[in-house]
Amino acid sequence: MEEIISQFKIAGKPAEIVPLGKGLINDTFLVSTEGDCENYVLQRINNAIFTDVDLLQHNIEAVTRHLRAKLIAEGADDIDRRVLRFVPTAEGKTYYRDAEGKYWRLSVFIPRATTHETVDPEHSYHAGRAFGQFEASLVDIPDTLGETIPDFHNMELRMRQLRDAVKRDAVGRLAEVRPIVDTLESHADAMCLAERLGREGKLPKRICHCDTKVNNMMFGEDGKVLCVIDLDTVMPSFVFSDYGDFLRTAANTVAEDSPETYKVAFRTDIFEAFTRGYLESARSFLTPAEIDNLPYAVSLFPFMQCVRFLTDYINGDTYYKTAYAEHNLVRTRNQLRLFECTQEQQTYMRRFISTCLND
Repeated sequence: MEEIISQFKIAGKPAEIVPLGKGLINDTFLVSTEGDCENYVLQRINNAIFTDVDLLQHNIEAVTRHLRAKLIAEGADDIDRRVLRFVPTAEGKTYYRDAEGKYWRLSVFIPRATTHETVDPEHSYHAGRAFGQFEASLVDIPDTLGETIPDFHNMELRMRQLRDAVKRDAVGRLAEVRPIVDTLESHADAMCLAERLGREGKLPKRICHCDTKVNNMMFGEDGKVLCVIDLDTVMPSFVFSDYGDFLRTAANTVAEDSPETYKVAFRTDIFEAFTRGYLESARSFLTPAEIDNLPYAVSLFPFMQCVRFLTDYINGDTYYKTAYAEHNLVRTRNQLRLFECTQEQQTYMRRFISTCLND
């Protein structure tokens, strides 16, 4: 690792390298340096998932450059703690490919900052404001960004994948899940609304984070959000990606793989806190079509995840890691129940959003 770090233009000499965080995709390490020099975060980029590392880093460089320029123009304080800084190599790139074909990047560690795993109304409100502001700040980005994971949140594609799995029935599991397949098919047309609106020119694609979890933000000592982190999935998408996916994970009363589906419920306190924060910062650019369909987005993401879990179960568990034979089926039933809960709350969600806008 010291050999890898030496490829980057760092200040100081590495004194210690230790694992950092619990990321499921990239391998991350904290690099402490000797003396008073700044510390760093070293990451091995998982190029099995992010196959186009050039595009990945282009997106991240464009976004961080634009965010930094905006902070400078605003006369903001403490800019180096409010946007990620990546260290270049001797060739001027923000990543290095080693002799084994592995990709690495190095960023400056943000001091006096923490992440939170807690999902409560207070943190959900801050998350809503932060991710809404993140989108708002990138509305006028001059660079063209690409999709680091093509069709990541394309519901029409996910339904095609499910239908292909049903046709193959590779491991003979279709019969036991046929009722679930039929239920999903009955909602498929409604849940593919975003793609239709996009083709009709009624729904724009924005630059979105696409992995909106509360632990993808850094908080300062005052409890306020410093910056949004984990930018690998930043790409063009519908705003539903950021709004709906946060609530899929945060507003479920149980974990997504809990077998106790009778305990699944939609947390309205989390919905209200996140929505209020999101609209405070994002309403400046959201179109009427985007606002009108935010409740749809809340249902879309548990539906989409249900389809993905079920597809993998029918295929024989080839994509998601499983701990036991019916793990993906348990996940499927959990997300289906959450979808049903969000459907029951559509009128309530519309009224709350209207209230927020009027306030």
